[in-house]
Amino acid sequence: MSRVGRLLNTSVGVWRMSTVDDGGGGQSTAWAQVATVRARRSQPSARERQGADQAGAQLDEVWYFHPGTDVRRGDELRPAGRVLEVTAVFEPSEPGTYLRADCTLRQQADT
Repeated sequence: MSRVGRLLNTSVGVWRMSTVDDGGGGQSTAWAQVATVRARRSQPSARERQGADQAGAQLDEVWYFHPGTDVRRGDELRPAGRVLEVTAVFEPSEPGTYLRADCTLRQQADT
């Protein structure tokens, strides 16, 4: 059993881009949900939130999962009403402890 299992307090959808034949000789791409997994989001510091607000729209987040969870670079995490792009995935120096995904949230521009 993973040491972080009891800390994973959120369910998050994992979405992946797939390419399929369109039947007319071409291809189309679409996002499809591949799993719903247990996760934990690391809270950004006040300084990180302020910097993102001043820069106008990009805030990095770190998410943690059970080791072996199928989350890959390029996937999207879709927790309640948000979309995050997974920019990197790696295990800590002690294998089997947890899986970490670095993500970028792009906030919607005001209209």
